[in-house]
Amino acid sequence: MALAFGKSEDIVGFRFLLLLAVIFGLISMLTHSVIYMKLITPLELHAPLDRFSEARTIEHVRVLSQEIDGRQEGRPGLKKAAEYIKGQLELIKDRASSNVRIEIEEDNVSGSFNMLFLGHNIALGYRNHTNIVMRISSVDSKDTDPSVLINGHFDSPLGSPGAGDCGSCVASMLEITRLIVDSGWVPYRPVIFLFNGAEELFMLASHGFMKTHKWRDTIGAAINVEASGTGGPDLVCQSGPTSWPSDVYAKAAKYPMANSAAQDVFPVIPGDTDYRIFSEDHGNIPGLDIIFLLGGYFYHTSYDTIDNLIPGSIQARGENLFSLIKTFTNASKLKNAYLTNSSEVTANTFKDERAVFFDYLSWFMIFYSRRVATILHSIPVFLFLIASFIRGRSHSWSATLFDFGKGFLFHLVGIILAIVVPVAFSLLRLLLSTQAMNWFAHPCLAFMMFIPSSLVGLLIPRVIWREFPLSQDVSFVNTSREALSDEARFWGAFGYYAIFTLAYLVSGLSGGFMTFFTSVSMLPAWISFYLAVKSFGRQSLRSTMSYILPLIPCVAYAVYFGGFLTQFVIEKMGMMGSLPPPYGHYVPDIIVASLIGVLTGWCVGPLMAICGRRLARPSILQFLVHFSVFSLAISSQFFPYTVSAPKRIVFQHTVRTAGSSQIMESTYDFSVTDSNSLHFLFKHAPEVAKELNVTLDFSFESALASQRKDWIAIFPVSFLFSNSLKFPVKGDDISKQYEFFPKLFVQNTYSNSEKGPRRVHLELDLGSLEEVWVTVLNITGPLSNWSFADNVLPGTESYGGGPQSYICRLSGPSDRNWTFWLEANSSEALRVDLAVLDQKLVAPAKRLKGLFPNWVDVTAYSSFMSRYIF
Repeated sequence: MALAFGKSEDIVGFRFLLLLAVIFGLISMLTHSVIYMKLITPLELHAPLDRFSEARTIEHVRVLSQEIDGRQEGRPGLKKAAEYIKGQLELIKDRASSNVRIEIEEDNVSGSFNMLFLGHNIALGYRNHTNIVMRISSVDSKDTDPSVLINGHFDSPLGSPGAGDCGSCVASMLEITRLIVDSGWVPYRPVIFLFNGAEELFMLASHGFMKTHKWRDTIGAAINVEASGTGGPDLVCQSGPTSWPSDVYAKAAKYPMANSAAQDVFPVIPGDTDYRIFSEDHGNIPGLDIIFLLGGYFYHTSYDTIDNLIPGSIQARGENLFSLIKTFTNASKLKNAYLTNSSEVTANTFKDERAVFFDYLSWFMIFYSRRVATILHSIPVFLFLIASFIRGRSHSWSATLFDFGKGFLFHLVGIILAIVVPVAFSLLRLLLSTQAMNWFAHPCLAFMMFIPSSLVGLLIPRVIWREFPLSQDVSFVNTSREALSDEARFWGAFGYYAIFTLAYLVSGLSGGFMTFFTSVSMLPAWISFYLAVKSFGRQSLRSTMSYILPLIPCVAYAVYFGGFLTQFVIEKMGMMGSLPPPYGHYVPDIIVASLIGVLTGWCVGPLMAICGRRLARPSILQFLVHFSVFSLAISSQFFPYTVSAPKRIVFQHTVRTAGSSQIMESTYDFSVTDSNSLHFLFKHAPEVAKELNVTLDFSFESALASQRKDWIAIFPVSFLFSNSLKFPVKGDDISKQYEFFPKLFVQNTYSNSEKGPRRVHLELDLGSLEEVWVTVLNITGPLSNWSFADNVLPGTESYGGGPQSYICRLSGPSDRNWTFWLEANSSEALRVDLAVLDQKLVAPAKRLKGLFPNWVDVTAYSSFMSRYIF
């Protein structure tokens, strides 16, 4: 009889597991449609002129990314893009009504400044970068009226056509300028559109605008549009420095996609945007940083093409932006630098605080201030304490609180195991496999592997302690053990989310709404369950469903946000850097397994308090373990990369020179940007291996390593590289393509005295190079001053294990020489390592690049390096 009863409970448990799978499957289908913009209908090319049209916008993207060949600094396409943008704006201006004033300027900016990028100190010098600026205002407006700035960049990364990043941004701005004119709307306050031409070189053009442009002091709010992919949710990743821009967004956005928790995460992501120039480094302008985040497989690759844009994304962005512009221009808090000292500004500006806000499936937005959050996010902890006090009045408050504490610990252990178990499974797979990231091109594999194993972790405490160890005397309180166990488990789980909410609040982070939403949703679920138990009994499926149904809105949000975050992270794993072995091989799988474990705990954890009794069966755990092992075995058969999810490598043709015409060494340097090493690459790209003489007995230990100092032309991105290799070039055509190489020479040397500081005036000749992207100076020695960055030195860097040095990047047209001076405070020599990145490749390097399979994206360039002692 006991065995039969056990089998019956197993059947009930498996049926309930299937029911949960169906519920979560339907929710996932809904959220997938939202995340990939399936619910948004893009407007066609011939849509009404008073509507934003994605099809019209894509025509601009087509010109910028297909008809123009390359929009990188140093290439002719960048100038053609500027001409195209200006020409389109002139056409719009020609048909504008007499009610608006339209001003268009082409602005060439130059300057120099220091910054901290990716945690590294760097100086930036630039010249003649192009900005196209358009100001739309009413005919009655004044030059000093507060204005709204919309910024996007039209340059693109090395080797990328830049359809998403950021052709889509510029094209959206062009369509909005047309929409303003054709809709007949006259802005209440001026709107400035900044099409900047040098963001990929570390925000240089926006810096030039903020330092030199006549309208910079009129800006009262800034919206920066960016792309870290080819579409999906156009997420507000940063807002500030006050909270009113996010408040405006909450009221204005038609398809709100914003999350204050993103502001907690963004600072640790390797990258930056023009937002920091406007709102942090060189301005204190309230603003929004709005970024496409999905389609990250194609970000900064040659596959960032118009065909890979996610439909509906540009439509949602355009409608949001137009509504935002209207709302910002009418906002009472829109002020400019001319009014910063007025009492009106002091009275009406929000305090400098981070608000809490989030969208619900892009349907609506919830926004509340930090002050309100302080009250709201403290309530769950008080409810937890009050519930234990009320329940303990009939017997012992301390015993009740102790039971609730046990429930808290059980839930905490379950959540921890929900993370630990999938991590253990990921390590097990890697120990039996030679390649990592099998889920990279197929994210569903990651969910198949790690969600069942995470459920195992959640259920382990429940299986081990089926009989909850109560501190209360069941006979005395006149309540069944099962009822008291449910109470303890529920309030323990509730207390877990309540304490996390309070921890977020105390730490000053903005993501506490996630656990607050969970804890608040659990209360009506508990009340519903309590009432259902009285009608149907504790064992009834109706009672269990009465607990689940009120939690579905909360679960849907967890699946929406957690699923989006997981997809974003998986896509970015292809460019997070190559860490040293042996640990680097495991890191991506551990990160993804941990993240899915957190997501599973967030989505399923609140259900476990009541639903766990149906699933806490050894047979179900056994099934989940077997399913996980089966998924691990299946995933190991999948290749990590496809054309839609390429592997990224960096290919540098390194030429070491002396003087203007002598070649000292020529090598091909290779590095990867994820955990599958060059050994993996050569194994699956035999034609490349053959060309480089990489045989089966090739040893990476004995191979010629490429040091970080060899990659200084792309500093500081090169800090993501490890295990890079170099191969000697046998027959080189480099001297046939270039008559002269870059050279640094002394104009004159000046010194006050033998012991005083000496100043060396230098001139940099870039030789015959035609497509120079950037020049990097690595200066070592007793440097005390220089002519860059207003004579201010940046912090020092220890590059490639060498001595402390100062690093400066120079960019701009290479048709004339750079002149500058360096000052030393002693007679000790100054050493200058020079690296010049040219985007052209000689024929053999081009042929080698063409040998890579189509699932590999190759960023290739030539780097000319030389060393000087002064």
